[in-house]
Amino acid sequence: MKIAPSLLLALLTGTLSALAASGWQTDFAAAQTSAKKDSKAILLDFTGSDWCGWCIKMKKDSLDQKAFQEFADKKLVLVEVDFPNGKKQTEAVKKQNDDLQKKYNVEGYPTFVLVDGDGKELGRHVGYLKGGPSAFVEKIEGWTKAGAKK
Repeated sequence: MKIAPSLLLALLTGTLSALAASGWQTDFAAAQTSAKKDSKAILLDFTGSDWCGWCIKMKKDSLDQKAFQEFADKKLVLVEVDFPNGKKQTEAVKKQNDDLQKKYNVEGYPTFVLVDGDGKELGRHVGYLKGGPSAFVEKIEGWTKAGAKK
């Protein structure tokens, strides 16, 4: 089967645009650079994206909702620290994720850790959070206000 180069380019561009539109990235070092440049905090989502029921529910109920995405676009750099069962990852991403899990002492999923551009922890939430995106945004705003007072 032959695919026309222009069709292939359109498919790849669409796929990359969808990934970028979600706002989540997997490169922590790049996220730190971006956070420092834009004066934003980094939200680390430690997840088992393809097997953890509470992770999947949190994503559906809060992270994928427009209210959270709009807040995140303005205030956060989003990093998915994923430990999937079936999804493919590069060895570099696997190593980075293992290192981040150890650094932030994460023992369960989902765990959300808010850090500044230098990697200093500002707040954390373990488990599913009821209340949808507004409850999650309120929690994150509380962490950033507490960090600003220090």
